[in-house]
Amino acid sequence: MRTFSLLKGMPAVDHTGEQLGIVCDLCIAEDGSVTDFLLQAPGLLGKKYRLSVRNVAAFGKQHILLHDKNDLARYREQESEHTMTHSQPLAKKYAISQHGEQLGLLDDVYFLEETGTIVGYELTDGFFSDISQGKRVIRTPHPPRIGKDAIIVSVNKLRGGEAHDEVSELPEQGSWENWN
Repeated sequence: MRTFSLLKGMPAVDHTGEQLGIVCDLCIAEDGSVTDFLLQAPGLLGKKYRLSVRNVAAFGKQHILLHDKNDLARYREQESEHTMTHSQPLAKKYAISQHGEQLGLLDDVYFLEETGTIVGYELTDGFFSDISQGKRVIRTPHPPRIGKDAIIVSVNKLRGGEAHDEVSELPEQGSWENWN
């Protein structure tokens, strides 16, 4: 399992060792899944490219390995997708529960690397609140409804900020299916 904040700034290299770009954003489909990584190419012009989640050969701690540089496509905004910070950004949108409760501002996403399935959202109430109470992570079994000003998520469990939280941590990869 990965988060956007851990991938942001990570170099992407092909099988020859050539660095093709740095991860600068995620492309998120309407169904709430990560479809592509946005790479900032090296150089003065800083072109942006898409790397499909399916075309990643391996996720390391410091690099993403591609099968081939031909797996990259020039980035063009699409109406049917969102990103964390670029086109139709999700970062800092209000997250609202299916019951209408305002949960916080979206700060990060947790997703499964192999499939791009988003399994959780990290929320913030602001800098001082994060320091005093911590950020919250919500686990969601269903895709969000993404609107112009907010995302609506179905919430099972929250963690962070309170001593009586139901969930102490997110599960390790591979154990997500058994986490209830």
